Amino acid sequence: MDLLFTFMQVNEIAWDMTGDKFFLTTGNGTVEVLAYPSLKALDTLTAHTAGCYCIAIDPLGRYFAVGSADSLVSLWDIEEMLCVRTFVKLEWPVRTLSFNHTGEYIASASEDLFIDIANIETGRSIHQIPCRAAMNSVEWNPKSNLLAYAGDDKNKYQTDEGVFRIFGFQSA
Repeated sequence: MDLLFTFMQVNEIAWDMTGDKFFLTTGNGTVEVLAYPSLKALDTLTAHTAGCYCIAIDPLGRYFAVGSADSLVSLWDIEEMLCVRTFVKLEWPVRTLSFNHTGEYIASASEDLFIDIANIETGRSIHQIPCRAAMNSVEWNPKSNLLAYAGDDKNKYQTDEGVFRIFGFQSA
């Protein structure tokens, strides 16, 4: 089955944990929520004041998070489709985000020179990983608090080179 749908600008897509809902982030600052398999529009969420670039689903199926060009990360209740919190640590457009395996933490990155790790219940930043350049991707290990991240870094000659690193910590 090959279906074609047209939207203004789709930046990232995600399924919910049940496979019943499909999410699309758009350049209009919205998240389009579709039912699956009918692909009937369930909701259009005005999520941000600028384009929504990335989306991640909490591994427990409670929340989804959206990163935007407005430098904010919004956390949404997946059942109520309501924003419950925003994270405001970054100053550049949010490029990537990921929940850890317990759904307790979220990592987000941009062109800021750090990756922010925040507690989703309190909204507080618990750690920042220093970077020398923009990060393009963050992804938590599905079984432990290991965060892999990749992006463009600077070498000793101050020229760009791709970098991949893994950061780990013990939760309190």
